Amino acid sequence: MNVIRWEPFREVDEMLRQYSPLFNRTLRRNGAEAGEWTPVADISETDQEYVIKAVLPEVKKEDVKVTLDNGIMTIAGERKYQKEQNDASEIRIESFYGTFSRSFSLPENIDAKGIRAETKDGVLRVQIPKMQAAAPQTVSIEVK
Repeated sequence: MNVIRWEPFREVDEMLRQYSPLFNRTLRRNGAEAGEWTPVADISETDQEYVIKAVLPEVKKEDVKVTLDNGIMTIAGERKYQKEQNDASEIRIESFYGTFSRSFSLPENIDAKGIRAETKDGVLRVQIPKMQAAAPQTVSIEVK
């Protein structure tokens, strides 16, 4: 069974962001939303590894940092706003720009040295290998 971390204020923040610009904690810069945003992620597990796929559209790999500290993996970075250099005026921008951070609590059975991360087509894929459990040994104990 997987444990999912409950974040009680996520739904409230989303509701306030959608329905009232007065409550929105982001700032307007260059016509785009800038501030903090949270990328969505999918987590899967096989017998050999855990896989985290975080959706990071238009984020360069140089702007992403993946760290592991005391069993907590953090994916952080920044999506920078780049205005198109043409004469078209922007009518509406719904994309999020600015810094982001997402943390995941990892189980104890991981191989920290074998973790790999790669980005392709706007998706960061972090592969976290599991450590092989030692096979149980049967020991015969002499009764005296």
